[in-house]
Amino acid sequence: MKRDMDLVRKILMACVDHEHGRAPQDLAIEGYSEEQIGYHVYLMMEAGLVEAADVTTMGSESPEAVVTSVTWDGHEFLEASRDEGLWENAKQAVGSTGGMVLGVLKSVLIALATDAAKKAAGLP
Repeated sequence: MKRDMDLVRKILMACVDHEHGRAPQDLAIEGYSEEQIGYHVYLMMEAGLVEAADVTTMGSESPEAVVTSVTWDGHEFLEASRDEGLWENAKQAVGSTGGMVLGVLKSVLIALATDAAKKAAGLP
């Protein structure tokens, strides 16, 4: 299964938008299977974007985890990617280099967000 950064972003949004600071117990993202979500949560746990419980069993088709909360890095990534226009621009820029590397994507998002904030504040 390929990593889907749009799904990563949607999982973070669903968790952060949940009212209690913990991930919703019935995390579901329209258009994605439970297996896809569980696998991406597992990857996000490895990347430090979320705290999660590894629930992989011998019968699991893929590694899988369940989100318990979003980490500081997860919040930072989400805030940098929340604007849809910036998100699309960052994906396009990073995709043109041959792949979506999380560190590069975060750097591009931060650079784009910084430029947008400077323009909004009237700074050079």
